[in-house]
Amino acid sequence: MRPLFFQSALLVAFCSFTIAAHGKEATLQLKQTISLPGVEGRIDHMELDAAGERLFVCALGNNTVEVLDLRKGERIHSITGLGAPQGIVYIPQLDRIFVANDKGGVCKIYNGKSYQPVGEINFKDDADNVRYDDSSKRIYVGFGSGGIGIVSASESKTAGSIKLAAHPEAFELEKQGHRIFVNVPNARQVAVVDREKSEVITTWKTNSAFGNFPMAFDEASHRLFIGCRMPSKLVVLNTESADVVANIDIFGDADDVFYDSKRHRIYAICGAGKIDIIEQADANSYKVSAKIDTATGARTGLFVPERDMLFVAIPHRGSQNAEIRAYQIE
Repeated sequence: MRPLFFQSALLVAFCSFTIAAHGKEATLQLKQTISLPGVEGRIDHMELDAAGERLFVCALGNNTVEVLDLRKGERIHSITGLGAPQGIVYIPQLDRIFVANDKGGVCKIYNGKSYQPVGEINFKDDADNVRYDDSSKRIYVGFGSGGIGIVSASESKTAGSIKLAAHPEAFELEKQGHRIFVNVPNARQVAVVDREKSEVITTWKTNSAFGNFPMAFDEASHRLFIGCRMPSKLVVLNTESADVVANIDIFGDADDVFYDSKRHRIYAICGAGKIDIIEQADANSYKVSAKIDTATGARTGLFVPERDMLFVAIPHRGSQNAEIRAYQIE
């Protein structure tokens, strides 16, 4: 009985990471691994087609978007001929995939069924993060040395732009207001944009932490979570007062941060090979509750709250092959 019990205990420990949250135990459990044979270099952001059970993966270093079938647990297509794809959005009502590319700054548009190109929008340089505002049916694309392009999704053409002090990284759109919060690391600021006026209305500082790349937003509590790399910190900003209310040590090279409103928790995906899990006791109180091992260079992911699922991109490094890991949050 002892050997069987010992083996079972090892299996559970390997597959599950248990952490305390608000007096209850929650588990981050590896549920699925999808290999990406032949995919080399950095992997950037991802998007989900919920109805079609597809995951779109920007394989930046491979110049492809990898299309994964989550039911089958395998890659079903590669969109090739891209120039370092970084940001992506899928709009099911239009069945269109919009892919922002670093090289050339082109946002390419594809049919969601055939994966054939149906158009493109040229931002000239470094098209990066992409967000979709369902209420206005507009897509926002960060690009170049300081701009956010505004795109009419149905017409697939530009409808304006917003000027910034330097290249934008992650940004978040208010749902109950009209602001966009934008990380502008080279200007050492968070820009606050009025999207009705299409202009910056103020800028905020993150105090002594710089290299602000990823961002998440707790709109109900008016808290903005900024992942900084110099030093490695999660900075929490009050979006009503602009005050820094907390800063928490995290692992290095964070490139995606997500807020889990159901559990009052933040997930910071760090290229140092860890996921930092940070508990939110209240709007001003935070602590790291777990550090989950991933792999070196694994710094991007996608949190899908409707499924309690966290996807993490693992690049090819040495003996570690490229793959996507899906963690169930329980």
